[in-house]
Amino acid sequence: MSVSMLSTFVKPMHPEGRKFVAIFAGITLVLFLLWEPLGWIGVGLTVWCYYFFRDPVRVTPTREGLMISPADGVVSLLEPAVPPVELGLGDQPMTRISVFMSVFNCHVNRLPMGGRITKVAYRPGKFLNASLDKASSDNERNGLAVQIADGRSYGVVQIAGLVARRILCEVREGQELMTGDRFGLIRFGSRLDIYLPEGVQPLVCIGQTMLAGETVLADLQGSEAARTGGVR
Repeated sequence: MSVSMLSTFVKPMHPEGRKFVAIFAGITLVLFLLWEPLGWIGVGLTVWCYYFFRDPVRVTPTREGLMISPADGVVSLLEPAVPPVELGLGDQPMTRISVFMSVFNCHVNRLPMGGRITKVAYRPGKFLNASLDKASSDNERNGLAVQIADGRSYGVVQIAGLVARRILCEVREGQELMTGDRFGLIRFGSRLDIYLPEGVQPLVCIGQTMLAGETVLADLQGSEAARTGGVR
């Protein structure tokens, strides 16, 4: 197998996953001692655990003005919504794009657009199904407010889901990040909400598959109307 083929299947792993893979592997050894078929089930679960915490290299568009998806998954909601009050982004609705992540998606989160982190705000809450609209207001969440070069701000919010029980945020207020930089992780199934700057139209549709660090969400320098799409 060539290096390029190998890299298709073997991805780097986020450090957060090492202890979980070790736990799964330990349980797998015990299962093999108890009954071999159970051991092979454990092997499958250990591989899944590694796959869940994968942290692949992504090729991020670098043209000025582009916002990219912060998460792998599917666009589940696309509508005007007032951002969480703790982010300090005002009380007027902003265009919100919600990306739902299943337990099979990569869960490493990336910054949609480079800028300065002006607010990091954690809020405890429930663990409802992250695909529901009310998860934005009721679930445990961690939000970032980001000021971009032209002075405008946007928000990105990590939302815990039905299975997720920990949000990991790895950035701090005042930090400067580039588009596509990693800023956190959620385990094990969750959602990201992105609140676009005022006047910016979304370039994605509900049901569209997103790739963190690569899929373009919006173009701050473009004049294209909000996109529509149909299932084919």
